Amino acid sequence: MIAFLFPGQGSQKVGMGRSLAEAFPEARAVFDEADAAFARENDSRTLSQIIFDGPDDQLTLTEHQQPAILTMSIAACRVLEAQGIRPDFVAGHSLGEYSANVAAGTLGFGDAVRMVRMRGRFMQEAVPVGVGAMAAILGGDEALVRTACDEAAQGEVVSPANINGPGQIAIAGHAGAVARASELAKARGARKAVPLPVSAPFHCALMQPAAQRLGPELRALRVSDPRVPVVANVDAQEKRDARSAIDALVQQVASPVRWHDVVRHLASAGVTTYVEVGPGTVLSALVRRIHQDAHVVHIESPEDLGAVVSACSISAEK
Repeated sequence: MIAFLFPGQGSQKVGMGRSLAEAFPEARAVFDEADAAFARENDSRTLSQIIFDGPDDQLTLTEHQQPAILTMSIAACRVLEAQGIRPDFVAGHSLGEYSANVAAGTLGFGDAVRMVRMRGRFMQEAVPVGVGAMAAILGGDEALVRTACDEAAQGEVVSPANINGPGQIAIAGHAGAVARASELAKARGARKAVPLPVSAPFHCALMQPAAQRLGPELRALRVSDPRVPVVANVDAQEKRDARSAIDALVQQVASPVRWHDVVRHLASAGVTTYVEVGPGTVLSALVRRIHQDAHVVHIESPEDLGAVVSACSISAEK
């Protein structure tokens, strides 16, 4: 079985997707549709221009970065679909869950572009700059990290935000609480705590205002039941109807990304081939640590297509 995995925030880079758009008309059409959905008053630059030409500080703005990664990912997905490659399951890391739902047919692509732009703005506005923080705790298990957060809170918010795999957990919350939890985690045996260069404390209770603003917008969309199961971040369970898939998108804003459990669920469901669809190979590396005997490939340029076609053909024959 085949799973398509879609990357989240931080995987962007200036120029991503240009070669796909130049080589494949179905990819070019995705960028054109994104430009139409992203159109802004008093700004002549399109989303494609920001993606292809930068500058980097424009691409990394949250309200640009999220639709840019979504667009690049769906462009790559459309290329695979044109080759007749279809997944049995889809999943995405944080923002990538929107790409997964577009690939599954839950959301229209244009609606998703508008939603993730809104999502980025709501998340940025939920916490004043400097109030929140995130850190990566390396070398500690979930129980150790959760205990450190509980002890460090002291009336503030700090909790696991991204549970990416063994020994790789990010925490988020108030800046002081994150610093205290980092020190406690190291004192209890974690190898290292690394502050993350993020603009907001994502996937923790401080994001609840963003979830409350985003919920009505998502629930007002015209949606469809997904064609293939979407394994959600919030509980690592399969979403097979539109309502549960949308609910999971709302809940994930202020809840931890349980990526380790997502991959374990996919493995237990019989997935043997994972295709990372979009910029970068962060998810590929995580999958190799969690599901060590899996076949993992990725697509972000025309040169990657042959390996993906070959891997998926072998999977289909088994």
